[in-house]
Amino acid sequence: MSDGAARAAGGVRSFADLHVHTSASFDSLSPLAAVLRAAARRGLSHVAITDHGTVEAALRAQDDVPEELSMIVGQEVRTSAGDMIGLYLRERVPEGLSPAETAAAIHEQGGLAGLPHPFDRYRGSGAWGRSVDELAQLASLVDYVEGWNARVMLGNGNVLAAEFAHQHGLPAVASSDAHTVMEVAVAYTILHGPLDSAEQMRAALPFAQLVTGRASRLIRAGMPLAKLIQRLRGVRRTSAA
Repeated sequence: MSDGAARAAGGVRSFADLHVHTSASFDSLSPLAAVLRAAARRGLSHVAITDHGTVEAALRAQDDVPEELSMIVGQEVRTSAGDMIGLYLRERVPEGLSPAETAAAIHEQGGLAGLPHPFDRYRGSGAWGRSVDELAQLASLVDYVEGWNARVMLGNGNVLAAEFAHQHGLPAVASSDAHTVMEVAVAYTILHGPLDSAEQMRAALPFAQLVTGRASRLIRAGMPLAKLIQRLRGVRRTSAA
């Protein structure tokens, strides 16, 4: 970041994990309150709660966030062709729409659209295996790309994501994609300036600094158990309706 840009940001530095799940997701057992406490304890200034298919838990918790932490209401949305992140949301984005329709729904709320783990071949992330033209179209819809996702365990998915962001002139961020409390802030993004709105985030993203780390493979191995427990509790992946 240039000295001029840093001065324009008022010298404020924000530490943000922009992709975190709680027990409102079908594949996480993390209580939201515990996630927020961990984020604050580990030095984050901002955490985005991006549960699968819902914003309800985050909306209900807005008055219960630790004083030193800001929570961004988000959602990981299953589109008809993979996943997309919405940040600064006021209401749930419907699932099952096309990527273009999903991005439009996010932007209509004044939010930011992001592309999570786009080249992780082990997840339906929406970019793996697409043609050059399809990738260019996808890039035109979003405001940022996860250049580093801490849960990409195998292959060169993070390298390809960072290259994709660079090729298309998109900002890249690093996120934990935490599904357990232990993973919160294992990867995060340093941004210069306040992040009280989508506009402030958009202005800060081009100067992002990525702090990379990886989730434990042992933690990842516990995912099937978390899904089973959530299924027994009646918490399932939301439908496209």
